[in-house]
Amino acid sequence: MTTFRLIFVGVLILASACASCQSKRAATKTKSVLDPDKVLIVYLSRTNNTKAIAEIIHENVGGTLVALELVNPYPGDYKKIVQQVVEENETGFLPPLKTKIENFDRYKVVFIGFPTWGMQLPPPMKSFLRQYDLGGKTVVPFNTNAGYGIGSSFDTVKELCPGSKILEGFSIKGGVERDGILFVMEGEKERQARDGVRKWLQKIKMKTP
Repeated sequence: MTTFRLIFVGVLILASACASCQSKRAATKTKSVLDPDKVLIVYLSRTNNTKAIAEIIHENVGGTLVALELVNPYPGDYKKIVQQVVEENETGFLPPLKTKIENFDRYKVVFIGFPTWGMQLPPPMKSFLRQYDLGGKTVVPFNTNAGYGIGSSFDTVKELCPGSKILEGFSIKGGVERDGILFVMEGEKERQARDGVRKWLQKIKMKTP
């Protein structure tokens, strides 16, 4: 074999080896993002619409699913909870959480789900973001609302997670508790939600095609 052919073959082998290494690194990177042991899905849900979205996310990415519960639960009456939340937002009160998350440091990706309350982030979710250090983690917000959108909730998440990587959030219309329309994530609405969540997860590279 001539010297030229030897060099040519050597270059091909080296290129193939480099491509293989790059593919392995890419695969490892993808696996680390989607490793279920490092994914936490935390949600606050009053009428179970946000819970339904959290469960759809869990079906797609795995991980640990945790519902936020309060030491002193909110009243069942809609008008009373609205008034209480208004007062908490005005005073900056953070309701203490009954929920405790063990080994929080091991999670690298944290999905946080909540309804829009008064066009703001609900006080219990503020409590969670204040209580746990999400610095260095990837934070992914998701939301259900009564049709008025996310309000300032996603911006507040960014403010309370200054050391985190915040990915594009997901939002969908849920029930309208004020009008007595509670859980709606069923039938065609559920199919719509599943399709929307799947496309969103693919967009933010949290789910393979």
